[in-house]
Amino acid sequence: MPELLIEIRSEEIPARLQARAAADLTRLVVEGLTAAGVALGPARAFATPRRLALVIDDVAAAQPDLKDERRGPRQGAPEAAVAGFAQGAGVAVADLELRDTGKGSFHFAVIDRPGRPTPLVLTELLPQILWAFPWPKAMRWGAGAGGLSSKLVWVRPIQSLIVLFGGAIVDVRTSRGDDDGHGLAAGGITAGHRFMAPESFAVADFAAYRAKLRDAFVMLDPEERKQVIRKDAAALATAEGLEVVPDEALLDEVAGLVEWPVPVLGRIDDAFMAVPAEVLTSTMRANQKYFALRDPKTGKMAPRFVAVANLAARDGGKAIVAGNERVLRARLSDAKFFWDQDLKTRLEDRVAALDGIVFHARLGTVGQKVGRIRRLAGIIAGALGADPALADRAALLAKADLTSGVVGEFPEVQGIMGRYYARHDGEDPAVAEAIADHWKPQGPGDACPTAAISVAVALADKLDTLVGFFAIDEKPTGSKDPFALRRAALGVIRLILENALRLPLSPLFAAAGATSEGAAELLGFFADRLKVALREQGLRYDLVEAVFALGGQDDLVSMVARVRALQDLVETADGTNLLAAYGRAANILRIEQKRDKAVFVPPADRARLAQREEQALAAALDSALPAARAALVQEDYAATMAALATLRVPVDGFFDAVTVNADDRVLRENRLKLLAELSSTLDQVADFAKIEGP
Repeated sequence: MPELLIEIRSEEIPARLQARAAADLTRLVVEGLTAAGVALGPARAFATPRRLALVIDDVAAAQPDLKDERRGPRQGAPEAAVAGFAQGAGVAVADLELRDTGKGSFHFAVIDRPGRPTPLVLTELLPQILWAFPWPKAMRWGAGAGGLSSKLVWVRPIQSLIVLFGGAIVDVRTSRGDDDGHGLAAGGITAGHRFMAPESFAVADFAAYRAKLRDAFVMLDPEERKQVIRKDAAALATAEGLEVVPDEALLDEVAGLVEWPVPVLGRIDDAFMAVPAEVLTSTMRANQKYFALRDPKTGKMAPRFVAVANLAARDGGKAIVAGNERVLRARLSDAKFFWDQDLKTRLEDRVAALDGIVFHARLGTVGQKVGRIRRLAGIIAGALGADPALADRAALLAKADLTSGVVGEFPEVQGIMGRYYARHDGEDPAVAEAIADHWKPQGPGDACPTAAISVAVALADKLDTLVGFFAIDEKPTGSKDPFALRRAALGVIRLILENALRLPLSPLFAAAGATSEGAAELLGFFADRLKVALREQGLRYDLVEAVFALGGQDDLVSMVARVRALQDLVETADGTNLLAAYGRAANILRIEQKRDKAVFVPPADRARLAQREEQALAAALDSALPAARAALVQEDYAATMAALATLRVPVDGFFDAVTVNADDRVLRENRLKLLAELSSTLDQVADFAKIEGP
């Protein structure tokens, strides 16, 4: 079947938008053709700074033929009604069929609808996609009598459009009635690299399109461009005895800035190497898109960088390197100036300036937040067996670098610069590390602090933020979380779990100033965040909810251990059957208690147990419950679940042989109490009602 090739060539598409745009183009075209009934093969999309391309293999040449049937008037209806029905259906009266439907005979119109050729479908579909394309940011361009409001909106001005179906040009036009003809018409012409091969050329299919683009210095596939950058940059670094500092996000971005990547090696003036490496790499990365290099033996940053040119220069890139070095020199001169100036002021002397920075209109200044963090960090440090005085000192200085020149210029190095300044001032090493670490972890890929002082200050900072914003009712709603409270909660969870800290949440909330109602609300919020965190580790969210539902479960380490043991149980045959038995018992109890308008309170009277199977279940409960309770006290959750697993056989035997709703009222009530005893035994470990089936 034919191949569909689409290219939208424009001026430079921002790198951050390319992958999403390629995915959106694929989705919209595939969904549109599928909705039109056109069969499709696999689709592949590509993006460069100056083009979006889509190729779909094995596209049906036309829509399938359709047959539509409509029921009309009953036999014997007035001729005018029958004629009107036939006219509306587009058929002659003589072509109507009479059919007995079982409820009388009716006129039917059978309408054959031949499928339209796919090119006709595309002529309607593609302009709709172009006009409604979901760019997060776009611009109006082009001139026309209709005015700006009528112009096609695209991320950058479109220069040409290719739509080829089976090698033939499809007559797709972007103009609309209000454009006064100012639009684009699809053709089979594109152009190569803007500087090295700007000439236009014709293509007939994807294979020729891709090959000719490569001859014209355009690598269509972003993955190929990334591989070239990675390989050639590594070769340049190796030749100098260095290695490229890995940065996948920067690699993705740079691959979206070039159509023909040519890495070149540049030098950083030695005078700038006294500036912290984080500052150097920050300005290189954010402003210049350069890759940093380091010495593989020491791990220290080297006075070299790799830039990626968008062309193969005749002089081997010498002029490009010189230009990049000149621009970088100017930027690093600013950074060095700020660094030198910052070192003239002690970190401690910067603290007072925090009173002039608003943290939040209803939560006070950053200086006031620091005061709260100091008090809470001291409490947490004491609970961890660390020195509260060091925690207090670290909390006092943690935000002070916000007033420094370097952080003002490069906000992403906050905390990191505080560590440098603290070291320069002669602060305790634990204090310096805590200043840098108190922002962490900021995401799933961020390392979690392990030093006690660092953990204490990091927890204090995040807990103060959470308690404060919940207190003023600024909680996350839906997808909105302007104050990153979900991230803060996940940070607290990671700090506690990864360091195995026995710090119950409720006292921490209270120490941070939360009311009892606020603490309860925060605990529910943490339960939701914990579900997310544990789901990424392969643990089931319903088991987290089942353990939280017991109430008073705010020791995350203990709770996660219980969840893991519970999951181990429910994934066994014993656990699966036990869960099913619990559900069966709960259903019976619910129905019978509603019928009797009474609650069957355990324990069951052992003397009234008549059948061997109910006696066996009672004996198993008498053995399992004390064993489970004792194991719970010792936090031996594996032993707890093992004790519960012993109930599986007697429970199966009970339901196989015992009739719960016996005719004898006393016997029936006693058996219902035995089922209530089973439910209450399991519910001491977790709320089994919240556990979903396997």
